Amino acid sequence: MALKDLVKRFALVEKEKFPDGPLKHFSYGTAGFRDRADLLDCVIFRSSLISSLRSICARATIGIVITASHNPEEDNGVKFVDTLGEMLIPEWEEIATNLGNMRQEKLEELAVSVIDQYDIETTDYKPSIVIARDTRPSGERLKQTLIDGMNLLGTKYIDFGYLTTPQLHYIVKCTNTKGQYGVPTEEGYYIKISKAFSAIMPKISHDEVKPKLKLDGANGVGADRVKSLMSHIGDIVDIQVYNDGTTGKLNYMCGADFVKASQVAPNGLRFGPGDTCVSFDGDADRIVFFYFNEDEKQFKLLDGDKIACLMALFIKGSLQKIQVELDMSVIQTAYANGSSTRYLTDVLHIPVTFAKTGVKYLQRKAQEFDIGIFFEANGHGTVLYSDKTISVINDAIKNNKLDAAGKEAARVLLHFIDLTNQTTGDAIADMLLVQVILSRKKWTCTEWDGLYRDLPNRQVKVKVSDRQLITTTDAERQCVTPNGLQDSINELVSKVPHGRSFVRPSGTEDVVRVYAEAETQELADDLAIKVSHKVYELANGVGDLPKL
Repeated sequence: MALKDLVKRFALVEKEKFPDGPLKHFSYGTAGFRDRADLLDCVIFRSSLISSLRSICARATIGIVITASHNPEEDNGVKFVDTLGEMLIPEWEEIATNLGNMRQEKLEELAVSVIDQYDIETTDYKPSIVIARDTRPSGERLKQTLIDGMNLLGTKYIDFGYLTTPQLHYIVKCTNTKGQYGVPTEEGYYIKISKAFSAIMPKISHDEVKPKLKLDGANGVGADRVKSLMSHIGDIVDIQVYNDGTTGKLNYMCGADFVKASQVAPNGLRFGPGDTCVSFDGDADRIVFFYFNEDEKQFKLLDGDKIACLMALFIKGSLQKIQVELDMSVIQTAYANGSSTRYLTDVLHIPVTFAKTGVKYLQRKAQEFDIGIFFEANGHGTVLYSDKTISVINDAIKNNKLDAAGKEAARVLLHFIDLTNQTTGDAIADMLLVQVILSRKKWTCTEWDGLYRDLPNRQVKVKVSDRQLITTTDAERQCVTPNGLQDSINELVSKVPHGRSFVRPSGTEDVVRVYAEAETQELADDLAIKVSHKVYELANGVGDLPKL
């Protein structure tokens, strides 16, 4: 059957199955399509059409993950994984949004216009999709809805069942590189990273204690995947898994988002002095660390900024031993703590490049460098290495003029790269990378945390009549409109030790987000409120004046 005929059949069946069409407007962005699970059936059905068309256009396999990441268990969503394991390209984000929301009577017409735009009506390529999902109760129903649509379109698919989001990203890249990146299965993922991890973890002598991690699995899909990984790693490290989904609720009072936002340990995990603790989010693409600081007698968080700085320290040190120079940068957003930026630029002398908020913007910017390290403060991130970088390191191993320490650094760095999931932020891989660095440096979390001291900060939301009144530039760090607002922010910041503040409009609601940091929490709070009041005054604030 011709492609346009398949689309016609698809549109007719959809009208029977979902006579009301999409139950709300969905925008496809970094989070994919995401909302309450009971609102998603129609847009999930259409996701089979979107992914099939994208697969034909790219003549490659596309991935679909049914997940809502760190959202509550009642929510769900869908994310598309593009041809090399990256997020969906911007051009197709727009197509996805349009197809996901089009009125039923116009759906066939819009889909046909995409077919004509890309001239794929007569293609001989059969669309190919790989599917996975997290552990939400609604996932099985939504997956079947997706498969029903694929069957109507004649799309080939492989259902991998429960996987973390990064694992499916990995599988897509392996599939489309014909196995050059690894074996495109869950087992292949474990084999690749366990081999790299084992190759560079220091050997433990009989009088040393094996590294131990306490993992908060957010009652999500990552918990059982780590248990599967442990059978490949063996006894190199002891990972104790808590909040594994056997009793608790997904992301409720646990998980990376909860731990970072609340600055407390998750329910279900007791910890004390000497413990290194880790939290994943619901689909295991975010990670944060935490520990109990004995000197300060309090919980301490090690977030995405701290992870990025640790990675940068290790990679820069390795390159110095190898005696090579490569174009390296750490990519941050305006939300990165100012102390982390100063540590990178003033201590490590590594350039920092800023990108708009949203991991997709960081990843695209990181691709411009030989080595691009990107992490959002929420713990979502990874490191990208160019082909040139890998070639240079391989050449170093063969360089007879390089001393033994340099050759060993090159060997370790190659395995470190293999351990890295370069397709997207991966909590499992990032956890092991951090453990490698800490073990090789013989550091605890206390030494890691001592790289720099986070400046206290505060975030405030200001309700406005129209968020579009606020426009920004310089990766959202400078406000362009309304006139006078940036000048007012500059004046307020100039009076505060280590002060910094910026404002940016929400992407989903008529709210302006205000960020402020300063030498003390009291000063940060005061700066945030003063800037918020300026936003309220100059950007048509509504309701009560902002307050903490």
